[in-house]
Amino acid sequence: MSAAPPVSITAIHNARLASGALVDIAIDGETVVAVVPAGTPLPETGGETLDLAGYVVTAAGAEPHGHLDKSQSWDAIQPPFGDLVRAIESWQAFAQTLDEDETLDRARSTALRMLASGITAVRTHVDLLHGADALIGVRALVRLREELRGLMDIELVALGGPTVPDAVFDAALDAGVDLVGGAPHLADDPIADLDRLIAIARRRDVGLDLHTDESLAGADTLTAYAAAVTGWHRPRTAGHCVRLSMMPTEDLAALADDVRAADIGIIALPITNLYLQGWDADHAVPRGIAPIGRLKTAGVRVAAGADNVRDPFNPVGRCDHLETASLLVAAGHLAPEDAVDAVTTGARDVMGLPFAGPVAGARADLVAVRAASLGETVAFASADRVVLHRGRVVARTTVTTRIAAPSAPAPTTAPPADAPAPALPTLVPTGK
Repeated sequence: MSAAPPVSITAIHNARLASGALVDIAIDGETVVAVVPAGTPLPETGGETLDLAGYVVTAAGAEPHGHLDKSQSWDAIQPPFGDLVRAIESWQAFAQTLDEDETLDRARSTALRMLASGITAVRTHVDLLHGADALIGVRALVRLREELRGLMDIELVALGGPTVPDAVFDAALDAGVDLVGGAPHLADDPIADLDRLIAIARRRDVGLDLHTDESLAGADTLTAYAAAVTGWHRPRTAGHCVRLSMMPTEDLAALADDVRAADIGIIALPITNLYLQGWDADHAVPRGIAPIGRLKTAGVRVAAGADNVRDPFNPVGRCDHLETASLLVAAGHLAPEDAVDAVTTGARDVMGLPFAGPVAGARADLVAVRAASLGETVAFASADRVVLHRGRVVARTTVTTRIAAPSAPAPTTAPPADAPAPALPTLVPTGK
């Protein structure tokens, strides 16, 4: 990676939309002001322009549920492969040695990979640690947010278990954390922990982003969560929710009604949940992902994210919203356009961010991917991309591929003994 100042853009030419339409786009500051058929005169704005012929343009990606403080720790921890309990144990042991600067370095590396892929907004949980210094991760991610201000929007969620005192949550919020989080379904008394987290958020007048119903069976915290926050004025979201994938249709419909009434955004996290499930099964391995297609049909606001990146909870991950979209198609049975919505406009919606995309009046957070169609964008996920945050180019990746040309057909008769040796195949450039 190399660094360069952001460049303000006033016009984009020859971009293809998800619909297939070829358009020109006018931008004024942070806002898209016009989207017209390619070649149509644009409002006079003056300034830098982009020709994006050969690219598909959508709203920029948004990551609604990350763990930047944990990211890229797999190699240092060398955890055993395994389920949620093993992952938690591995992380908690490593967290006893956590260093603020090292945490910042890992988090920065992951965030910049996300930015290069087209993700311009991240909501990340950050652990409130046990021990003498509970806010090591908090301080690291507050520093990261300041470093990347102007390139990427970062929200922080305080992630604390039932043994973390209220005073530590307060200290995290005082230090700059935005929302209250936790995983009440893992507590000995899930509803008591849920009630405590909601009480902290209400007392501090901040939003909630909770891990809920993370196993295929177990505590039902989402129903109680919905009942407790219906009518509240602060943002509230629920991540994982894989238990919902096992619910009969009529039960899911009733829960969806409650979630819709409470206006809780549901966030599916396919890659981590697929990795963590089924380690105790030697056949018919279970696979559960929050059924956001059915929930969206029921009127619930939905999104999807990558969750963990190369840490004990997920040893892989490409920091790419299109990886999540592809998994939603293959494992979640969403159409490509719905999958892309879940990781772009849907994610921004549950995060409470302004609507963005190639639409007049929208914020000019955009990503252009070299592709001929939206389906090709998801399927091939070319790294050849241009990323705009609030009307400025903040990342550009150009890919060059050279492939050997096919060899000439073999002769039907042997060449003369004095014939020159055949030339090596030429390399044919593809891409840009």
